[in-house]
Amino acid sequence: MLSTGALRTHLLAARLAGPVATSREESLRSYRLFAARDPRALIGLDPEGDWAERDVIGLMADKCGVSADPGHVSGQDVIDPELTLTALDAFAERLAVAARRGAPVLLGTGHPHRLLGFYAALADALSAAGCAVLTPAHGRRVDITTRFGLRTYNLEYVRRVALVREPGARRPGCATGVHTHSPLPVRLALAAAAEVGGPLPELVVGDHGWVCGAGQLGFEAIGLADTDDPALFVGEAEGVVSVAVPLDDAVRSDYYLPLTRYVLNRACLSQ
Repeated sequence: MLSTGALRTHLLAARLAGPVATSREESLRSYRLFAARDPRALIGLDPEGDWAERDVIGLMADKCGVSADPGHVSGQDVIDPELTLTALDAFAERLAVAARRGAPVLLGTGHPHRLLGFYAALADALSAAGCAVLTPAHGRRVDITTRFGLRTYNLEYVRRVALVREPGARRPGCATGVHTHSPLPVRLALAAAAEVGGPLPELVVGDHGWVCGAGQLGFEAIGLADTDDPALFVGEAEGVVSVAVPLDDAVRSDYYLPLTRYVLNRACLSQ
């Protein structure tokens, strides 16, 4: 079993926590957009509170460990590894509860190139524990507004993890997919599950719009989030998101393997 100390060392060495690749400029831009209620930063969340930029910075300092100083406007952002570890424990506990109940679950990612393996391992472990891992709306079309205009994608599942791909880009078992923050894929998946009479997920696991979109619709949602993803942490603060884990969500995919082992051990789901 990977110890907490060993995982802390790995988080820092892999730059999953500590100084991360996300720049302060990127994070502050996201905080400004969130305060302005720009959909690109809300990613499916409809906040109840009035979140000014200063409020968002303060929350992100508490939840992630970034600088609380609005005058700190450049350099690399920092994530406190202790906050990551605490959130990973809470994340694992939600998985353990779902496993004990044999609850239906839905997993999806906007970072398929980086995080597919992490979520796929969770899907395998939850399935082995008796959970139905849902795959609604497979192959359905979803139109997403991007910085390049409106783009049409297909919702697909690889190893029972949802992602979106450009039409014609699929190869069986291929992890290639589109990086997206949009909540539209999870809305499509949930609507499709409801259309056929369920089952509906009792837990949604993922990142970006998968978490905020599901949480906003009343589904329990947990996920991973970088320092420029304030919506998940605001959602957690307002009780819409159950757990948001602060870490860099775009490092090499194999760097997430120790996190996978740690979470599965903590959730008593190791196979």
